[in-house]
Amino acid sequence: MSQEGDYGKWTISSSDESEDEKPKLDKPSTFSLPHAGQGAANEPRYTCSEARKAAHRRKKSPVKFSNADSVSEVSPPKRQRSGSQEDLGWCLSSSDDELQPETRQKQAKNIVVKEERGISSKDSAAQRPGNPTPPAHHRLEDEEEEYETSGEGQDIWDMLDKGNPFRFYLTRVSGIEPKDNSGALHIKDILSPLFGTLLSSAQFNYCFDVDWLIKQYPPQFRKKPILLVHGDKREAKAHLHAQAKPYENISLCQAKLDIAFGTHHTKMMLLLYEEGLRVVIHTSNLIRADWHQKTQGIWLSPLYPRVVHGTHGSGDSTTHFKADLISYLMAYNAPSLKEWIDVIHEHDLSETNVYLIGSTPGRFQGSEKDNWGHFRLRKLLKEHASSIPKGESWPIVGQFSSIGSMGADESKWLCSEFKESLVTQGKESRTPGKSAAPLHLIYPSVENVRTSLEGYPAGGSLPYSIQTAEKQNWLHSYFHKWSAETSGRSNAMPHIKTYMRLSPDFSQIAWFLVTSANLSKAAWGALEKNGAQLMIRSYELGVLFLPSAFGLDSFRVKQKFFSGSKEPTSSFPVPYDLPPELYGSKDRPWIWNIPYTKAPDTHGNMWVPS
Repeated sequence: MSQEGDYGKWTISSSDESEDEKPKLDKPSTFSLPHAGQGAANEPRYTCSEARKAAHRRKKSPVKFSNADSVSEVSPPKRQRSGSQEDLGWCLSSSDDELQPETRQKQAKNIVVKEERGISSKDSAAQRPGNPTPPAHHRLEDEEEEYETSGEGQDIWDMLDKGNPFRFYLTRVSGIEPKDNSGALHIKDILSPLFGTLLSSAQFNYCFDVDWLIKQYPPQFRKKPILLVHGDKREAKAHLHAQAKPYENISLCQAKLDIAFGTHHTKMMLLLYEEGLRVVIHTSNLIRADWHQKTQGIWLSPLYPRVVHGTHGSGDSTTHFKADLISYLMAYNAPSLKEWIDVIHEHDLSETNVYLIGSTPGRFQGSEKDNWGHFRLRKLLKEHASSIPKGESWPIVGQFSSIGSMGADESKWLCSEFKESLVTQGKESRTPGKSAAPLHLIYPSVENVRTSLEGYPAGGSLPYSIQTAEKQNWLHSYFHKWSAETSGRSNAMPHIKTYMRLSPDFSQIAWFLVTSANLSKAAWGALEKNGAQLMIRSYELGVLFLPSAFGLDSFRVKQKFFSGSKEPTSSFPVPYDLPPELYGSKDRPWIWNIPYTKAPDTHGNMWVPS
């Protein structure tokens, strides 16, 4: 079905799944525009979603914005704290459909589309006031091979051991203030010999650029055994094997995905050292773009020593992290993971103070329902969260980078089974039913993406599709803007996913979860058979921070993410601003597969997805 408006002409397919939940080889919606860059030269060398392919093409072949009249009309919207519920929805092209056909044609003629291979610093236009133009070397995808620096000059051990009892970090972001990277980690930091003398590693992920990944390891570790755990099938699998073929030390493990639209979305590193074992659970794909100018989260375990005498029954924590990690790995039923299960058995994980929350594909009944997805979160909150007086007034915040089909209204999944899990709080939790607890969902607006460090191509990592969005306008009244002054990352679009429960004044946290799981049934699971069965499509993994595991009743919200020892160690570093700001009447959620041609991004470009 073809539609046309001021944003351009686009084709809508029949798919109703978000891009992150579809097989990577599905065809994208296509936008008709002359000279849109095509061909293998503009395709990424790794397999990825159609949204990311579109972003890659537009970085390689930008579509310049050249309409001076339109540029003069563009200004960032004023910050608004409220708006009527009528104004908070989303429509396909705001007032565009009200234009008469002849008006549309006149406006279309005003837009001059040029495709350019390079970008000079003179070309940058329509910057948000106060945000410096990103240097050219931060903007050119042609420089993927550049040696991206890790945490130069910072004492990594000092950073790890002091002021961060939660071991929760953000990735470094190129193009922001140095102070906002002072406690952040690049992948090269994580793989640094300062963290241990590496013997072998396993990388669980969704998207791999193998050549880039190898360069992130220190030279002395680049020939150590590496296991890549992936979910690719058919052509994508063949492509990944071809990427890995030049490296004799790389082996591959294909995660079984037997349910349609499932993905291997987990992002984890297992790092075996001479000195012990480390587990890293994070939110970044293993490609340069995900470690460059995005907001990403990392949980870095302590260095786990070997168990004395190697007894299998010892070395677990009060959070049962060891047993749960082994159960998660066993769910793959993969021979190549057996040796990693044995490695975990041989190490002492008793210092862990977080809970593991995973999703694995399948249909689960009885007590097995509680092992995975949102029912796993529900079980942990029931057993280990402290009950809250007047808990109905404590809001839930969900923050994510992709959205699946939620159904015709909130009662179908979001505010029924999913919210019931999120509002569970201690053994005295209320019986199932509609909760009055406010629900705040944080997802970047079009304006967030337009004014970001990457510009419109940042939207390639926010694969909310028009096919899904137009079926659930009701959802967008819950949406809040991305703002992260606390961590200096307002212009670094989020690929991190977080969920938490806060006090009404947003000063205390009842629990906090960082995970790979976006807002989708595929990731979290959906009930079937009248509630008797939980069906999950994808692999996901995250860690849950509960105050009780730290000897606290609640966490205080840290005022500044990187304030270090200036705030109490019991203050939790939330990476974005609280309270979140509701979309204004003119804000729209970012939709990846429609064009944006009315205003330029921070690089002076428009968004033409194909």
